[in-house]
Amino acid sequence: MIIGVPKEIKANENRVALLPVGAQTLKAHGHSVIVEKGAGVGSGFSDESYRKVGSEIVETPKEVYSRAEMIMKVKEPLDSEYGLIRKGQVVFAYFHFASSRELTEAMMKSKCVAIAYETVQRADRSLPLLIPMSEVAGRMAPQEGAKYLERTMGGRGVLLAGVPGTEPADVAIIGGGVVGMNAAKIASGLGARVTILDNNLYQLRYLDDVMPKNVVTMMPVILPNEEMAKSPPEILPASPGSQTTTSHSPLRPFFIVTGATMASSAPWESSRPTTAARN
Repeated sequence: MIIGVPKEIKANENRVALLPVGAQTLKAHGHSVIVEKGAGVGSGFSDESYRKVGSEIVETPKEVYSRAEMIMKVKEPLDSEYGLIRKGQVVFAYFHFASSRELTEAMMKSKCVAIAYETVQRADRSLPLLIPMSEVAGRMAPQEGAKYLERTMGGRGVLLAGVPGTEPADVAIIGGGVVGMNAAKIASGLGARVTILDNNLYQLRYLDDVMPKNVVTMMPVILPNEEMAKSPPEILPASPGSQTTTSHSPLRPFFIVTGATMASSAPWESSRPTTAARN
């Protein structure tokens, strides 16, 4: 099979779908690998590192798509790539079809074989290709939230750990799955007081056993407005499904919501998709 690796073109997307070692493995099993020039540079892999393992470097994405029987990407194709995908071509990517009707219809029109990494399941229904992405998202969320709590970034000037003589910040995490668990590890490690909310009591029992003492678990409840006014400075929606802004009002000024599920569904009623170039 001829396998093609185009360069990612989404704003500030520096990852590459196939490392040189992966290309070497495919080559050893009799496949051919075509890599677009510069595809691995953002991840620290030169074109020469692919050539050394037997890959062919080509100049344009058009050449990759026209010759390859299977395309390996990281992020979903953008509109400039729709016309390059042909009938019967296998395309692997994190598609997240639920978030884009335009993308879904474009792939249906192309009649390609679109395989979304995030939906690949094992026999036990676990998602082996989504889990590492969820781990990354969960561990980055408290880091990003802490950044935007800084006064210079428009926040309240809250330090998650606090200092001697002051209280640490409170962080609420909605959802105790892979994203939420990893978010809790980082937030608690930074010294915050963390509350994980989940409607699965069995998962809460597990988290109660494995998390440090500054993490508590809680079944979600609807609080009256006067209680929500005491809400923590940072909330991390770590599971799909919208939270309504009205049910969480009034929120305190400079309140930070760090969402980790925009690719599949908006975590907040007022959420909107952004990129690393447009916040």
